[in-house]
Amino acid sequence: MNAVQTYRYLQPSALRAAGLDLQTSGGPAANPRFFSGFLTTPAAAAAGLLAVAEVARTRYHQPVSPASLDPVVTGSRNRLRFESFSGCCGVYARMDVVPAGFDGEVVGHGTTNVDVNPPLREALARVGGIEPLHLAVGPDDLTVSTMEAAVVERKVPLPGRWMRGFAEVHVLTAGFEPRAEVPAAEAAAFLRRLPGGSDRSVLWAVPAGRTLRLTSRPAPGAVCLAGAGRLAALRGLLRHARTLRVYGPTVRTGSPAVPSTWELDTGSLRLSLTLSPEPYRGFSGEGAALLALAGDEVIDDAELVGALLSWDPTIDVVALAEAAGLPDDRVRAALAQLGTAGRVGYDVADAGYFHRVMPHDAGRAERDNPRLVGARTLVEQGAVRRDGDHATVRSGDEDYQVRRLPDGGFTCTCRWWAKHQGQRGPCKHALAVSMVAEVTA
Repeated sequence: MNAVQTYRYLQPSALRAAGLDLQTSGGPAANPRFFSGFLTTPAAAAAGLLAVAEVARTRYHQPVSPASLDPVVTGSRNRLRFESFSGCCGVYARMDVVPAGFDGEVVGHGTTNVDVNPPLREALARVGGIEPLHLAVGPDDLTVSTMEAAVVERKVPLPGRWMRGFAEVHVLTAGFEPRAEVPAAEAAAFLRRLPGGSDRSVLWAVPAGRTLRLTSRPAPGAVCLAGAGRLAALRGLLRHARTLRVYGPTVRTGSPAVPSTWELDTGSLRLSLTLSPEPYRGFSGEGAALLALAGDEVIDDAELVGALLSWDPTIDVVALAEAAGLPDDRVRAALAQLGTAGRVGYDVADAGYFHRVMPHDAGRAERDNPRLVGARTLVEQGAVRRDGDHATVRSGDEDYQVRRLPDGGFTCTCRWWAKHQGQRGPCKHALAVSMVAEVTA
């Protein structure tokens, strides 16, 4: 299901003599100038922006014609972030321009879509040299009234999958840790050795001295690399990069495929690609956020936490918990809820959440998650009978046995759990049991 938004641009984005002029669709202010100044590494910034736009245009699983989706840009004090998902929603790309990348006016704050059209992509591909590149996110005279009378107008379908993907990615990556750091030269050699774009095998990268070694089986310290060709978007920035950093969750011998983040750092900006556990799996269906969304108090907590958010580059969860008068786990659950509305993301490099705002409502958490809706219906019907760590859930004409595991997860006798073995989040029966357990705790 697509949530179609109408975005109005005063004119197409273009690379002009004065600099890079990115046209935006608007934001929380009448004149949404999230940034106006110079980028200190123009060629690297151009390569990074092209990579984010290329991911948005690509469908890695069962490729089709290029999509036409505009990256999301957020300005927050001393950060400028460009984000996109691939057409199949299995790759999440983000370019973070950090303070070393600015020379001029500071970043303001806000979130919008930017128009990265074919002529602009061609112009960015020709950027070179060391002279600073001026970037203006929105023209000087862009106002709400002039947006209503814009001479360039087009509809951009922003898939509901993107919104679900934003929620899932920030929950998943919040559990990542740095696993390896490789110098740029070794990183380039490693990427050249990877299988081509059509390869869909699940490999594992293991730190080996100054580089990474590929293996077919997981081991402690390894990072999952599923569909290695999906890292192709990194190659354009390699000549500007200093290091390649790799992030992932803890894995053990015999672990199933898991997501991972691959990040190139130039010193002035970071380009990261987060890959889903397998090429055919989009982040929108991972279900990682469901348990956090299941609590009865999470919506109220999200309203409170959302009111306390500021545009800090990194959200301090501890400070936010103190300000809200809530325990850390409820604040994190509230952030997961806010993530379904696109209001927060997670930066693995900073190991912290960041604030953004999109034109979507938080209530879509229910509409976008049929398992969550089904679980609430089961609870309302009184279908859950608990017995310690075990429960019986009556759904239709069947009884399902749900068991809570020591690590907080669940098993269930339903077909969903038998098919996915807990790798795509909890089933609706397990969610219902967690809701009842919370109420009676």
